[in-house]
Amino acid sequence: MGVFLVPSKILSGVGAINELGANIKGKGNKALIVTDKFMVQFGNVAKVTNALDACNVEYVVYDGISGEPTDKMVAEGVKLYQENECDFLIGLGGGSPMDSAKAIGVMVASDAKKISDFMHKSITVNVPYLVAIPTTAGTGSEATQFTIIADTENNVKMLLAGPSVLPALAVVDPAFTMTAPPSVTAATGVDALCHAVEAYTSRKAQPLSDTFALSAIKKIHKNLPICFADGKNEQARMQMALGATEAGIAFNNSSVTIVHGMSRPIGALFHIAHGVSNAVLLPACMEFAIQENTARFAEIARIMEVATDETDDMTAAKAFVAEVTRFCKELNIPSVEEILNKNGFTKDDFLAQLDKMATDALDSGSPANTMRQPTKEEIIEIYKKLF
Repeated sequence: MGVFLVPSKILSGVGAINELGANIKGKGNKALIVTDKFMVQFGNVAKVTNALDACNVEYVVYDGISGEPTDKMVAEGVKLYQENECDFLIGLGGGSPMDSAKAIGVMVASDAKKISDFMHKSITVNVPYLVAIPTTAGTGSEATQFTIIADTENNVKMLLAGPSVLPALAVVDPAFTMTAPPSVTAATGVDALCHAVEAYTSRKAQPLSDTFALSAIKKIHKNLPICFADGKNEQARMQMALGATEAGIAFNNSSVTIVHGMSRPIGALFHIAHGVSNAVLLPACMEFAIQENTARFAEIARIMEVATDETDDMTAAKAFVAEVTRFCKELNIPSVEEILNKNGFTKDDFLAQLDKMATDALDSGSPANTMRQPTKEEIIEIYKKLF
C-alpha cells in the first residue's frame, strides 16, 4: 500500500500568479515573503506583491536567504515573522527560499529551540498556510514534504521531512523562470532530472510516482537543452517548470537515492550549489546503480530514445549512463575539480574529507533507497571517480 501526497492545490501555466489573490482568500492577513535579494532585483518579488496588493493582503519581505539555507537564516526569518505578526508564508525563489519558508513555518508552529531538533523525526506540527512559488525549474520543493537546511554547528546538511511541510499551494508560472541564467537553468534542471530518475529507480517507487517520474524525464530531457540555449523560449520554460514539479511529486512519494545522498555532504563541506553537486555525481552514481534494477534504467533509456524495445536491458541501461554523461556536457556542467578551485579548495581538500562525506551520505538514509545498496567503501570509490 502506498500513500501519495501532493500539495492541496497547484496553479500552473502562463499567468498563474494572477490567480494568487483568489486562492489565498481567507488563508491569512499578513504574509512573510521568504526570498533572496536577486528575486527583488529581477522584479519577481514585485509580481507577488502586486498580486497581494490587488487583494488587500499585507506582507513583509525577508530577502536574507543567500546561497544554501542555514539554521541561522531560518532563525532570522522566525524573528521577522513573529515581530511583524505574520500569519502565513510565501516562499519565492529556487529551493533555498522555499525550503527556508518551510523551516520557518515549522519553527513558528513549535516550541523547539533549533531547527536541528527535527532531524530524524517526522514533522507533524501545524505549520501556517504555506505558498511555494518556484523561480527555477529544479528542486521541486513546491511539491515536497522535505526541506534541506545546513546545521552550521555540525557542518551537516540536514534533510528534514514530514507531511505538514508540504506546501498548501504551489504556483508554477514560467514567467518566474525566465530570468534564470543558463548556468542556473542547467544545474537546477539536472537536479530535477535526478529527482525523476532516482524516484523511478528507488526501492520505494510506487505506480503513481512512476507515472510522474517518467513524464518528468521525458519533458526535462527534451526541453532543458532548449531552455539552456534560449532562456526566452516560453513554451520550453513551461514544459521544464511542469517537469520539475512532476519530478518533485515523484520523489516526494518514492524518495531519492544515491545521487542525493552523496551530493549533500559535498555541498555542506565545499559550498557547492545543490544542483551542481548532483550533476557532477549523476554519471558515476548511475554507472554504479544500473548493475541492479537494470530493467528500470533501460526503460528510462527508451523514454530518452537512446534505446529501443529491441535493445537488451543492460545495453540500454549503459546507453542511459552514456546519455546522461553527454547531456551534462551539453549543458556545460563543470568538473568537480573546476568547482572546487573556484570555491578556493583543492583535490586534496576533497580527498581528505572522504570518510566524513561517506559517513554523512549513509546517515542521510538516501543511498539505502538505491536497489544496489552501496557500502561506505563503495561510496568512497564513487567520490574518487569524480576526478
